[in-house]
This record gives sequence, C-alpha cells and structure tokens, in this order.
Amino acid sequence: MSQDSPDRFGPAPRRASRAVRVDGVLVGGGAPVVVQSMTNTDTADVAGTVRQVAQLWRAGSELVRVTVNTPEAAAAVPRIREKLDLMNVPVPLVGDFHYNGHQLLAAEPACARALAKYRINPGNVGFGQKKDSQFSAIVETAIANGKPVRIGVNWGSLDQALAARLMDENSARAQPWDSGRVLREALVRSALDSAARAEELGLARERIVLSAKVSGVQELIAVYRDLARRSDHALHLGLTEAGMGSKGIVASAAALAVLLQEGIGDTIRISLTPEPGQSRSDEVVVAQELLQTLGLRAFAPMVTACPGCGRTTSTFFQALARQVTDHVRERMPDWKLRYPGVENLSLAVMGCVVNGPGESRHADIGISLPGTGEAPAAPVFIDGAKALTLRGERIAEEFVAVIDDYVARRWGGGSSPADA
Repeated sequence: MSQDSPDRFGPAPRRASRAVRVDGVLVGGGAPVVVQSMTNTDTADVAGTVRQVAQLWRAGSELVRVTVNTPEAAAAVPRIREKLDLMNVPVPLVGDFHYNGHQLLAAEPACARALAKYRINPGNVGFGQKKDSQFSAIVETAIANGKPVRIGVNWGSLDQALAARLMDENSARAQPWDSGRVLREALVRSALDSAARAEELGLARERIVLSAKVSGVQELIAVYRDLARRSDHALHLGLTEAGMGSKGIVASAAALAVLLQEGIGDTIRISLTPEPGQSRSDEVVVAQELLQTLGLRAFAPMVTACPGCGRTTSTFFQALARQVTDHVRERMPDWKLRYPGVENLSLAVMGCVVNGPGESRHADIGISLPGTGEAPAAPVFIDGAKALTLRGERIAEEFVAVIDDYVARRWGGGSSPADA
C-alpha cells in the first residue's frame, strides 16, 4: 500500500536502521523512539548536575547528555555516575565534546568509562591536519571502551573546508545548485564522511548514531529525508536552537512530526530555551507528548479537554482539567510499577453539552461538566457508557476517585467499573 493511499492510516513503517545499544537503552533497529535531554548545569558542579539529571530522568528522559568541556567537568563525570547509581537513577550519560574531547578523554580514563556514549561534532573536533588525528583519537577511545558515538553535525559549526570544497564543485556544475541545497549537502556529507572514517578506524556501524541539526524547519526535514535515504545508521532528531516557549515547541513539533510520521528518527530531543526559573524537564514532557500524540509511544494517560467558549464562562472545567492532568502525572511513577499498561489510559474533561458527552464516550473515562445555563449535573462516562452523574461541591474530588478506582480495577487484575 502506498503512503498516499486513502486506506493507509497512521505513521509510515519505521525506516530500517542499525540497532545501537547505549547501556540498557536500544536506539534504532525498530526499537521505540528514545527521548533524550541535556543538562544546562556546569558539569563540574557534581551536586547540581546530579540533581538535574535525576529530575530529567524522573520526567521520563531515557538518555541525558552532559557537557564535558574542561578538565574539571571530565573529572566530575565518574562522581556524577557514582552518585546517580547510589540514587537508583540508571539513566545513561552522554558526553558532549567539542574542540578538546580527545585531550579530556585521554587525561580522564574514568570519564571515558563512565559515559555511555560520546557525542562528536565534526565541525569543531579539530582543524586542518589536526582534525583527523583528533577525531581518530576519540573514536579509538570509544572502541577501546566499547562505547557508541553520535556524530552530530550542526549548521552553526559546519566543517568549513568541506563547505568550501562543495561550493567549488557546485560552481563547476552546468546547472549549479542554489546555496541552500549546497549547505544541506554539506551537512549530509559531513555526517556520512565522518561515519565512514569512524568505520575505517574499526567502529562498528552498530556503534554509530548520526544527526544533522539545523534551526530551520524545512531545512531540517529536507536534510533528514536525504540522510535517511543515503544511510542505514540510527538517526537522532532535533531542531537545534528551537527557541523559547511556544515558538520552540511549535517549531520542534512541526519539523519532527513530519519526519516521525514518515518513519524517520530513532531518538529525539526538543531543544527548548527555558524561561527564567522554568524547569529543564519541560523539554522531556514535550518530547513525550509529541511521540504519544503521533501514536508512536505511550508514556502517561492523555487528557482531552475542550478549549472553552461562550457556553463555558465558568473556569471550573479548566481547573478540573489541570487537576486531573497534575494528578495523573503525580501518580504515574507509582502506577507504572503497580499497573503496567496504565499509560494507555485516555481521559476527557469537557465543558458543556455540545461535544461533552460524545467526546467523553470516546475516552476510557470522561466527564461532561455543565455549561452556562445547563442543569448543574456532570455525567461521567466509563468505557463508552454513562456510568454515573456527579453533583455538588466535590465533583473534582469524586471524579479523581473514579479515575483511581478505574485504574486499580482495569490494570490491577480486576474488572473495570463498567464491567462490575
């Protein structure tokens, strides 16, 4: 069946890629798309970095990248790993190296062992004659320690010698490409040429992840389509420097959703710029919700809620939607241990009679609150059928209790309330 067939529903089949094991996490090879994040602490600050890594892991990050840019940061990595292990935080750590990674790994063998993966940027691993030797040194360290490598190209630090060579080749074409196409080709070639060099040095393809990040949505889609077509390496997706707040979320979702829908991508990161005082974990939540909205993974129950209109002048339904969402996220660590499969729960909190009952029937559990001028009653639907009606001042507490009871019955070995 072709991708354009009206009978096809859902994402395209995942692109075939090599499976890369990063400690206990499998990337590519048909494994579920992995959620990554990155700290913004000074890695030399062991306590602060441990705290943030733990927060990111508890939010759902399956790989966490840390900056390794100084001797102090490299020396701190083994202590960070040790403290995380004592806290039962098993998340693999990825070392982010630029310019001096070869020196830091050589000087701190314990750092090389503690990291689960190394990230190399071919554009700044070295320059001129030093580039190949410094790149080779990092790859050889990875081979010696049995570590995978992400070769991460970025258009903000593109290999200038390669870009200049491709520009010269382009000028000799009978019909030269536009500069944007040349830049995209340089990104893809940098990733593929670096991967080929790593394989020549002895690093197995099953130890290599590729990425080619840009900050433009259309450019990112074009680059990864090309990279996916020309390689079977596992691919890490991310829109670099996505931005702050809604801009960063929308831009990342617009780019990554297209690629993921086409079956491209084995691991993702949402590169949000946090608002002052904002939790770093928000980027993890956005990544999870993107994958879950596309139907690629399930992390936590999804809450459907109407946007409100003139029929819903009360803010009660908005407050209830927030309360239900917060309750579910608060309970998920315990629920995941006690009730496998609960992440597939669907909930609906609706504000009036127009779409409320219908939308509530589509969810596992839904509530249709009274809108302006409607009778002060809130029918609750369970497994598509009206099960009870809530009234009075304790609707919120009673609805949350209904959710807890349903979860315990459905995933705790008993029957759901609708079956009782």
